[in-house]
Amino acid sequence: MCLRLALAAALSLIGTLALADPDVWRSEWPRTDFSRTSLDGWAGIISGGPPKDGIPALDEPSFVPVARDARLGAREPVITVEIAGQTPRAYPLRYLTWHEIVNDRIGDIPVAVTFCPLCNSGITFDRRVGGQVLSFGVTGKLRHSDMIMYDRQTESWWQQATGEGIVGDMTGRVLVTLPTWMEGWAQFEARNPDGLVMAEPDWNRAYGTNPYRGYDSSRRPFLYSGENPPHGIEPLARVVRVEGRAWPLARLAEAGEITEAGLTLRWRAGKASALDTADIARGRDVGSVRVRDGAGRDMPHDVMFAFAFHAFWPEGIWMLEDGPR
Repeated sequence: MCLRLALAAALSLIGTLALADPDVWRSEWPRTDFSRTSLDGWAGIISGGPPKDGIPALDEPSFVPVARDARLGAREPVITVEIAGQTPRAYPLRYLTWHEIVNDRIGDIPVAVTFCPLCNSGITFDRRVGGQVLSFGVTGKLRHSDMIMYDRQTESWWQQATGEGIVGDMTGRVLVTLPTWMEGWAQFEARNPDGLVMAEPDWNRAYGTNPYRGYDSSRRPFLYSGENPPHGIEPLARVVRVEGRAWPLARLAEAGEITEAGLTLRWRAGKASALDTADIARGRDVGSVRVRDGAGRDMPHDVMFAFAFHAFWPEGIWMLEDGPR
């Protein structure tokens, strides 16, 4: 990560830890009901630097056929969304790194494709809650270094890693997670030659570059003050999370395939880290993961950093080589 970014964020952290108070936030969030929350105090919420919508979420993006995209490198990471009866879509991290949320509709399903770089968490949600279709933006706030989203309808706050409403009218509601995954562009292209890929947004951003270069080789997570993971697992080691279980990615990469807890996890090379080199396409190969149940159906999962799993699932089960712990 560049020194200037790290210094700016450190100063932001120092300046905002004392301001974790709804009385400070209400001028920016007049519609948010801060009297309703599932949190035990506010100290865990900090500013990530940008203000509300300072990281602009995207709405109704444009797409181009796979064959017409000449921007993406073979190993560039994309979030793949394959819904039965619909043309498969790829959402490149070269865009999501700068926007973090894409509000889209695939057939009859309104979706939010999300990526939190600081947690490496890429999750796709169904935007329907209680008969209402929500659209999401970026608050600029973090909790355990994970993005806090907000819905534009009630301005409630949502935790991206868990899909749970944590502040406001939607407190306690949980978004449905769809079974999507990250893979390399060439992998998506080979399987879906007639698929679609999100077109470059019309924003002035350095698409294809990684503003967090070297982050996933760091010793400590950025803007995180919680506990390290147990069992000697490095904080920024990747894990495959399925609900409250986590498989170390290193274990899966060595085995290639693991069948446990009624699931089959498969790893294959061919996807670059989006958080390694300055050029996302040139990041080191961390591989792609698919998770299926015993009937062969794709399962919702996330490949996130170990510190984030431990922070949000402190009683979670670690699926280690010598057994669950």
